[in-house]
Amino acid sequence: MTKQLIECVPNFSEGNDMGIIKQITNAIEAVEGVMLLDVDPGKATNRTVVTFVGEPAAVIEAAFQAIKKASEIMDMRKHKGEHPRMGATYVCPLIPVSGISMEETAEYSKKLAKRVGEELAIPAYLYEYAQPNKSRSNLSVIRGGEYEGFFDKIKLPEWKPDFGEAVYNEKSGATVIGARDFLIAYNINLNTKSVRLANSVAFDVREAGRTKREGNPITGKIVKDAAGNDVRIPGTLKECKAIGWFIEEYGIAQISMNLTNYKITPVHKAFDEVCKSAESRGMRVTGSELVGLIPLDAMLEAGKHYLLKQKRSLGVSEEELIEIAIKSLGLNELSAFDPQQKIIEYKLRNAANEKLIRMNLVAFANETASESPAPGGGSISAYVGALGISLGTMVANLSAGKRGWEDQVSFFSEWAQKGQVIKDKLLKAVDEDTAAFNKIMDAFGLPKSNEAEKLVRTEAIEAATKYACEVPYAVMQTSYDSLALLAVMIEKGNQNSITDAGVGVLCVKTAVRGAYFNVLVNAQGLKDQAYAKAMVEQAKALLAKNHAEADALLTKVEAAIA
Repeated sequence: MTKQLIECVPNFSEGNDMGIIKQITNAIEAVEGVMLLDVDPGKATNRTVVTFVGEPAAVIEAAFQAIKKASEIMDMRKHKGEHPRMGATYVCPLIPVSGISMEETAEYSKKLAKRVGEELAIPAYLYEYAQPNKSRSNLSVIRGGEYEGFFDKIKLPEWKPDFGEAVYNEKSGATVIGARDFLIAYNINLNTKSVRLANSVAFDVREAGRTKREGNPITGKIVKDAAGNDVRIPGTLKECKAIGWFIEEYGIAQISMNLTNYKITPVHKAFDEVCKSAESRGMRVTGSELVGLIPLDAMLEAGKHYLLKQKRSLGVSEEELIEIAIKSLGLNELSAFDPQQKIIEYKLRNAANEKLIRMNLVAFANETASESPAPGGGSISAYVGALGISLGTMVANLSAGKRGWEDQVSFFSEWAQKGQVIKDKLLKAVDEDTAAFNKIMDAFGLPKSNEAEKLVRTEAIEAATKYACEVPYAVMQTSYDSLALLAVMIEKGNQNSITDAGVGVLCVKTAVRGAYFNVLVNAQGLKDQAYAKAMVEQAKALLAKNHAEADALLTKVEAAIA
């Protein structure tokens, strides 16, 4: 069963006093089972966005403790800042990450809001998926009037809090708690200090657009519809909220955006659209910044978008795609953008699961040569397979960039992308094979002092041994899959690199046979003879098919260079 994980991204109305911020994050980290991913303070906005993740019960406990601590050490009566706010903890969303539905996440947010309202005497409002009343589910609508205006607003029957008394807490204000999809908080920098000009761009692009006016778009009379409501001119970007503001810390105006569905409006589309609007108004975009974290696929899609604009192959590594995205979006302009700290999947991944592939070549060779039995032949087979497909992918990318072959860029780019997928699978298997070996060792180390313990140990050894057969068989299959790409490169790729493709085929032969050895040796230790026999027969058949196809390709290479 998939482990349930939710993310929490509370916004606290303090961005300058790191002592206060540290006390809040300490309260979060004191809760067992949560991982603090990011702390992003903003001086001019006087707001800090904190991101942490964990299982639901732990996350709502950590969120409660953070809200409690903020209410104890912060005083909203003294707060000033550029960002709209209504309380010490201005907003606290929960976001489903894995193994949990939005509906379940919304229920957890209601439990949190109930505790905050009742135990802390802080008026709590539900929003987004947690709010059944859709007329007050939008965060910008709820916060209308901000801290100063809420003393009167909270007394209105339609603005009675969902939890807590309808009495405004002068010191802590109110808070908004709910469940939502992943939101990207994204600011785009302009070469101006004018908030008026920045807002003009924001109104051009945000989904809500601007109010329609007669004649002069700024001073003209607002146009009303038949029901007396303001007529609006929608902006160019769906699922986008935006305002313009001046950031004294940087001496520039920014378009501050919330991209509420990055699948519909990704960061690169928002950036390009703001560039277009800014240029039409005599300004230039100089860069951008992310507040909090961003999903990996959003960065990869941005990298691919800008490579496509350059008419280059998309079949480059994940690292290169991210670097292209960083440079194209200007994410390094105001401060260094570290993918390991800003991409959510990178923050969540277990470094122990990627120990080997994160080593440099010398360290990996030294580790292999050491007295430790792992990494062994299985990990090396996976790595050799990764090198083989990497050579084929290199030929595909060189062919995509060959002068005079511009009409074939898409063809070779598609093959290069397939190669990157295979390469990443095989690299993952380098550590996975070592992990499989360690599982067997761990199983043999289980206690066996009585019959019950012996049974558990025997079952664990059998399960670990089956896994140790399955991992190298998967390496065999994945390496074999490389031959399709290598065959195309030998036949249609840049012939100046045909020997590179040939060496790739040799790597695949080694990888498949090496992994086959591991299947055989691990199958010998199985008690389930039917399983062992079937596994060995499958491996033998795959080995024969791989070598026949590989040898045919090597014959073609030799004929071409003889």
